[in-house]
Amino acid sequence: MTSSQVPAYGDVDPFHRRLHRIAQPDLDPDTAQTAGMRRFSAVSGKTVGSSKLWMGQVHVAPSTASGNHHHGESETAIYVVSGHPEFIFLDQNVEGVKEPGPGREIRVRTSPGDFIFVPPWVPHREENPDPSIEAIVVISRSTQEGIVINLEGLEWAGPVLTSGSDVEGCS
Repeated sequence: MTSSQVPAYGDVDPFHRRLHRIAQPDLDPDTAQTAGMRRFSAVSGKTVGSSKLWMGQVHVAPSTASGNHHHGESETAIYVVSGHPEFIFLDQNVEGVKEPGPGREIRVRTSPGDFIFVPPWVPHREENPDPSIEAIVVISRSTQEGIVINLEGLEWAGPVLTSGSDVEGCS
């Protein structure tokens, strides 16, 4: 980056010339929700004026499963703070069949300190099988707001990738 690409101090509004601390009591529950979990916003356009990032915290009570959902066009990174949440999605790749099949549920078990990456449009749910410990995760999204689309099931619900180096037969 050259110095000509960096905005002048006077060209940036005062709100965007400082760091912002969001303390636990300041987390905002006024964000998209999914049954079986409580989602709180920390970094967003509403809370700190973010234009490209959304970050928050999710709590899943003991012995609870969330509803099925996806995060639209947003990539989502998840960091497990406490508990042992499990992330469930459908593997619809059936060996020897070109089209997605009915799928089988894949369960990703986690521990504190683990990271999970959820690609755009991938239906999934979170479960907390522990009967006594709440699972808490920090989530970060590549979109400015916390997109959540609640679903009936885990079947694919997004746009279909038609090209790319990772798709067989495409370039």
